[in-house]
Amino acid sequence: MKKSLIIASSLALVASLAACKKEAEAPKPAESAAANAGSMSDMPMAMEMKHGKGVGTVTEIDAAKGMVTLDHGEIAELQWPAMKMGFAIKPDLLSGIKVGDKVSFEIDWDGKAGTVTKIENASK
Repeated sequence: MKKSLIIASSLALVASLAACKKEAEAPKPAESAAANAGSMSDMPMAMEMKHGKGVGTVTEIDAAKGMVTLDHGEIAELQWPAMKMGFAIKPDLLSGIKVGDKVSFEIDWDGKAGTVTKIENASK
């Protein structure tokens, strides 16, 4: 009985799959570059640059790579919760900043990466 049920189920499955078979679509011809000239609708759009301000603690500095890692509180302008995150930074902005310092900072965020544009020691 079990064997008959399995065979019947398998045949029903095969029949269902065959009924759902879709004919392959012919590939669409490529549109010429001239047809799209002047059209920006297919071009990727740059993310809007956002600016935020925060307070945090410096947990790592890599001046050679131009990176600083901050354990920061909420950044309301970017709708970010508190977190630990690395940011690009110009090495000259790190003058007088060391690991463990509490800092106030400003960042520009492009939707993919952040760059610290201002940083000040808040411990002093």
